[in-house]
Amino acid sequence: MESKFFAHPTAVIDENCEIAEGVKIWHFSHIMPNCKIGERCNIGQNVVVFPKVILGVNVKIQNNVSIYTGVICEDDVFLGPSMVFTNVINPRSAVNRRGEYTKTTVKKGASIGANATVVCGNDVGKYAFIGAGAVVTKSISDYALVVGNPAKQIGWVSEYGHKLQFNDQGMALCPETNQKYKIENAKVFRINE
Repeated sequence: MESKFFAHPTAVIDENCEIAEGVKIWHFSHIMPNCKIGERCNIGQNVVVFPKVILGVNVKIQNNVSIYTGVICEDDVFLGPSMVFTNVINPRSAVNRRGEYTKTTVKKGASIGANATVVCGNDVGKYAFIGAGAVVTKSISDYALVVGNPAKQIGWVSEYGHKLQFNDQGMALCPETNQKYKIENAKVFRINE
């Protein structure tokens, strides 16, 4: 039976993985047991997907990323090169904390830039944009644009990743798509028409 996904010959895929159709797994990557990888995911070079990780549909993972147990990436998430997730708040070499992995969810459409770090237990909101090198130490709102160490919010972005400029009525347009957005009570949402 022909495989429904592509794996480079140097990739290691353990037993009991659920890998959907159209997935691409590149050089030297390791897919560990009991993880679920959705359709059309692209897993770059030297990526490790740990047990029980869940990746939604069309997740793009660039080179040199480790996705630890406890991480869930929803559909259309982008993980930039060498970005880092942590999985334990207080790691010690001499203390086994394997049962203490802290859950982190990266919601639909979010992007995390190159060399950024997401400290475990802090969720990333849908369509949020985490700038390169940022260190996320608290949960990030939907559509938020954050940069720096520690990460601070400097604005809002559209679903296409453009910075939103809100008018006096709290309305903004995506410059690429003309999708409308509203800000209300420090939260942004897209207006469907």
